[in-house]
Amino acid sequence: MVVVAQQAINDHPISQRRARVLIGVDPKTVRREHPPDNPEIRLEMHKIAEKRRRFRYRRICIMLERKGMVMNEKKLCRIYREEGLSVRRRRGRKTGVWQPHADAGAVAIEPALVAGLSF
Repeated sequence: MVVVAQQAINDHPISQRRARVLIGVDPKTVRREHPPDNPEIRLEMHKIAEKRRRFRYRRICIMLERKGMVMNEKKLCRIYREEGLSVRRRRGRKTGVWQPHADAGAVAIEPALVAGLSF
């Protein structure tokens, strides 16, 4: 049904509402695809996120304002999520010191207890 409504909208100069009424489908199922808004801001956000991987959307908003691209923070947050720009998690740094597990300590003490030595 949605395909038929979309085809009617594309082939004839009728609105979404009129196509929906003619076919009899729910209004939320018939929507036109809109091109992504603000492509220049999306591109600039990607450039900033590539250089500064730890920046979230609020810091990117400040960087965009410095370049003269002012935008509503809620809309910028939505675009940030749509583009998949999230803070990439860091892995822990390796110190090079081996840390024994809790079980390994119990195994090391057990032979001493069997021999009757006290600590």
